[in-house]
Amino acid sequence: MGKKDASAVKLPVDQYRKQIGKQDYKKTKPILRATRLKAEARKTAIGIKEVGLVLAAIFALLLAFYAFFYLRLSSEVESDLDPDED
Repeated sequence: MGKKDASAVKLPVDQYRKQIGKQDYKKTKPILRATRLKAEARKTAIGIKEVGLVLAAIFALLLAFYAFFYLRLSSEVESDLDPDED
């Protein structure tokens, strides 16, 4: 008798899931397919953060490359201009 009474009381989560299931059942297949494709596209799309990180990495690499050659060439130019080297 106790088991029968305990099973009659449903959790709010179960009722919510049942209600959502009924709403999804009312939708047609093309709508469900479009929703699924839209969600998959959102998951696989490249975000602004990823693009920004790639651009920042490229910029940092170019800056390091430029700084390396700038410092290397500036030290060679300074040694060529020293008049005390005779």
